[in-house]
Amino acid sequence: MPETLLLTIALSDFIWLVIGLLLLFTILSGVVLSLTWLERKVLARLQLRLGPTRTGPMGLIQPVADALKLILKEDIIPASSDKAIFWAAPIIVVVSAFMIWVTIPGAHDAVIQNLDLGLFYIIAFSVIGILGLVLAGWGSANKYGTLGGLRAAAQLISYEIPIIMVAISVAMLAQSLDMREIVAEQDDYIFLLVQPLGLVLFFIAGLAEVGRTPFDIYFAESEIVGGPFVEYSGAHWSVFFLAEYINTFAIAALTVILFFGGWSGPGLSGDWGIIWFLGKVYAVIMVIFWVRGTFPRLRIDQLMAFAWKVMVPMSFLTVVMTAIYQFYEWPAWSLTLMSSGGLAVVGYLIYKRMTGPSRLVAEVRARQEALEAQRRSAQFPAGGN
Repeated sequence: MPETLLLTIALSDFIWLVIGLLLLFTILSGVVLSLTWLERKVLARLQLRLGPTRTGPMGLIQPVADALKLILKEDIIPASSDKAIFWAAPIIVVVSAFMIWVTIPGAHDAVIQNLDLGLFYIIAFSVIGILGLVLAGWGSANKYGTLGGLRAAAQLISYEIPIIMVAISVAMLAQSLDMREIVAEQDDYIFLLVQPLGLVLFFIAGLAEVGRTPFDIYFAESEIVGGPFVEYSGAHWSVFFLAEYINTFAIAALTVILFFGGWSGPGLSGDWGIIWFLGKVYAVIMVIFWVRGTFPRLRIDQLMAFAWKVMVPMSFLTVVMTAIYQFYEWPAWSLTLMSSGGLAVVGYLIYKRMTGPSRLVAEVRARQEALEAQRRSAQFPAGGN
């Protein structure tokens, strides 16, 4: 009898877990549809356009029409491709993007399965997506696809390091890897106030991890045709598209949980805090869309140099500053000063580096104008005939 009871309980838990995963996938699919519509509208406003207007009121049904088009579109598989790898690659990418949501809470109890090592689980599972991109290029039997997969892997591995180091610094502040504990530790002050440098590093590295502008190097049509997805079409390509937007939503959610207090906010408590959570997440996503409409794409050499010369050293500095603050039990404002100072110094150096060519051009032009003025004064001296 006890064994039968345990088996019944285990079966019941398994059924509820499956129902929860199906519900989560449905919600994330709806979120993806909302993000595609919102991105088009935001970019249209930034570029003085209207965006989708015809398909449904305010173009709301346009994402559904696009999804149906991709599903019904002819799915072409290259004859020389490795069929097993070609099919497995998009599955690996979307599963890795979906599985991290198992332990990302939208509120204290709005989570499929809370884990004591939740932050570690998220970082570990997110790395698996890199394998899917490499296999997508390799399985296509296309040299441009293979090149795109390798470039994507180099980018993602490089920017994974800052994300991990910033996550470590946040875990040090919260003294926990549990996502709910990290949010609970921000009741007195959100970690943005003490780790502004960490927020900037995490946000920038997150953009690179999901391949958003200006880090969308493996989508660079002008450079490598179409990245590791060059041979994919129809439903297969839409799976990569789905994973990109799920990861975008995940990066925004993690930014909110780690630095903006998660679902904490005035006026709402308990599970109603999910309203605060979604509001903050969509605010971060709006910034991501604004970045896409503002900055140009980086070259691959600029992208990699920025990762290894700026992002990685500064992320290690973030951990060191947090360790010093924790070990000596300094007041919170001391970490704020250290982090803000590091951010200001790096921002100034980057500004000087980026504006260097324009200053050089201005200096050369000033010298040319001075020489031209001297030449004219020599040809036509003052008081001469």
